[in-house]
Amino acid sequence: MSHLKTSLHFLTIILFSTVFCSFAQQEPKPTKTDEATKKPNIIYILTDDLGYGDIGAFFQNQRKETDDRSEPYALTPQLDKMASEGAMLTNHYTAAPVCAPSRSSVLLGVSQGHANVRDGQFDKALADNNTLGNVMQRAGYKTAAIGKWGLQGASKWSENGDSWPAHPNNRGFEYYYGYMRHSDGHEHYPVEGVYRGKKEVYENKNEVSKGLDKCYTGDLWTAVAKKWIVEQVKDKKESEPFFMYLAFDTPHAVLELATQAYPEGGGLNGGLQWVGKPGNMINTASGEVDSFIHPDYANVTYDHDKDPSTPEVAWPDVYKRYASSTRRIDNEVGDLLQLLKDLNIDENTLVIFNSDNGPSMESYLEEKYAADFFNSFGPFDGIKRDVLEGGERTPLIARWPNKIPANLVIESPSISYDWLPTFTEAAGYTAPANSDGVSLLPSLTGKGKQQESLIYVEYNQGGKTPEYEEFSPNNRGRLRKQMQMMREGDIVGLRYNIQGADDDFEFYNVVEDNHQTLNLATLPNMEALQVQMKERVLQVRMPDKNAARPYDNASVSAVSPHNLSSGLKWTAFENSAPWLPKVDNLTPIANGKLKTPTLKEIETKGDVFLFEGFIKVPTEGSYTFSLSSSSNAFVRIHEASVIDADYGYEAGSVKEGTMKLKAGYHPIRIYSKKKTGVQNTLDLQWSGPSIEKGNIPESAFYSKN
Repeated sequence: MSHLKTSLHFLTIILFSTVFCSFAQQEPKPTKTDEATKKPNIIYILTDDLGYGDIGAFFQNQRKETDDRSEPYALTPQLDKMASEGAMLTNHYTAAPVCAPSRSSVLLGVSQGHANVRDGQFDKALADNNTLGNVMQRAGYKTAAIGKWGLQGASKWSENGDSWPAHPNNRGFEYYYGYMRHSDGHEHYPVEGVYRGKKEVYENKNEVSKGLDKCYTGDLWTAVAKKWIVEQVKDKKESEPFFMYLAFDTPHAVLELATQAYPEGGGLNGGLQWVGKPGNMINTASGEVDSFIHPDYANVTYDHDKDPSTPEVAWPDVYKRYASSTRRIDNEVGDLLQLLKDLNIDENTLVIFNSDNGPSMESYLEEKYAADFFNSFGPFDGIKRDVLEGGERTPLIARWPNKIPANLVIESPSISYDWLPTFTEAAGYTAPANSDGVSLLPSLTGKGKQQESLIYVEYNQGGKTPEYEEFSPNNRGRLRKQMQMMREGDIVGLRYNIQGADDDFEFYNVVEDNHQTLNLATLPNMEALQVQMKERVLQVRMPDKNAARPYDNASVSAVSPHNLSSGLKWTAFENSAPWLPKVDNLTPIANGKLKTPTLKEIETKGDVFLFEGFIKVPTEGSYTFSLSSSSNAFVRIHEASVIDADYGYEAGSVKEGTMKLKAGYHPIRIYSKKKTGVQNTLDLQWSGPSIEKGNIPESAFYSKN
């Protein structure tokens, strides 16, 4: 009965999920002194294929406590300490269950319904748009990306060859050190190339692998990160905090080992250190390559046949390697946190630890690896490449002393593209209008009202879910292909092997049913829920011809608003953000109503304007919307980003977007930013069935009374 009640509650909210502006307190315009003191340093740490269940505080400690000798466990004491000093987000999702699309959504702050890198588009150029790099740079931060990139733009994605247009230096990161190519991240020794051959390492745009002998990449990236942080603090100006995107390529499937035990201590004078001498670049560039098994795992045994009467056997080598690799990440994070304390910037640094997707069952060794040895997927079903909870839930730890309370557990759903809005708010600004995420600072700090996250995932992948006995029978051996997931409240809607827009969703209460065993769609009176979910997943995305979906050609349903009158409501805001901002958390300084979206009569009323209401579509079909503006602008229909004329927009140029819409009323929001010293213009046109391109008539715009 509780499943049905939760589902029926979902019915009451999902139809009206596209809500219009709810205004909170206007963000202040800080003075230079206030701005410097309130802006924290920010470090975002992203691991590669680390499962929700791989972290002690999330799952492995529970395995230890059960004292079941047939259930091996691996520990992460430094990450557990980090969690105890901050927050664990236990319902945090990744934007996609594989690294390239997942990381693109993180860096762009948008869902897979809007990111330009989707599915297995490895090495495709990250969109030249707002990114974590250039947003934080414009917010006054020194920026660095260290580690795995894989979004640079390879020849197969470019007519101009392998020119790397989306090099991190071209996407807002002033400093870069790491692997550019996706495949390079599959080898953890760039010089020796133990299992996958030699690889290239770049510092900014210079190849620097010569001299990186015996440099295990997890250690290398950490030593470089520490060196860069020290340099920022040493030469830091009051107004220049730093932002670091630290993207590990471990523990990914090559499962190589470090050369030696982790150096004692940590921070400024201990742990990993940059030495800078060719052949000895870091202080662990000695000893034997691919050799160090952590002593906790070197001689450990387990009850392999679940029979206490028979002798236990040693862990297979591949699992000793995996546990040693995750423990190495644990040491590296602890080392970085100690550095912040040694530099006296600990209390003014927000550190996020996360993973790009669920755990893998890949191994580049002769010995096979299975994700169910440690149950790296935690208490869920699914792994990397699944949109089941095990492929999508990731371990998220947030630490910011005196801002985030210790031992905080946040259970409300969130997703990886929420971090761009979170970081911009921490920097004192509202997120860009194109972001699909929301700031998580209210949940983290307990200050302000937390907006609900949009939890939406789409992905296409061959193969099947593994046949692990821990998984519910209905999820074993599931054919993947086109998949889709959306969560609202406690309910997840799920589709595998989608054939078309009319395919039914499965519904699971993932709070009460971790393994997604009981499909609520089989209960009576669920037809309305099916209708609402099928409509909403079309309203939050835009099709991409390079990642075709079987529902791309479906028309987006209209809504049925009441008490309408002609014209659009407009609201003006005062705002100094260096981009076109979302306005949800800003206080309006003026408002009114106009027959069409135009700045002519209201440009003196504020800096940023929002027009909102409904556009009435006369006939079902494909509609192309065209926009020309004197300054930055952005158009959403429902929650879909139809026209993005913000980052890099050239005044007066035409931007277009096409949607297939059913006849009727569709919610529309038009954002516009005033430009000083010019006559401000905003020209929105359309074309469609039996409609030649031209101005949208006044009779097409409506708003609620």
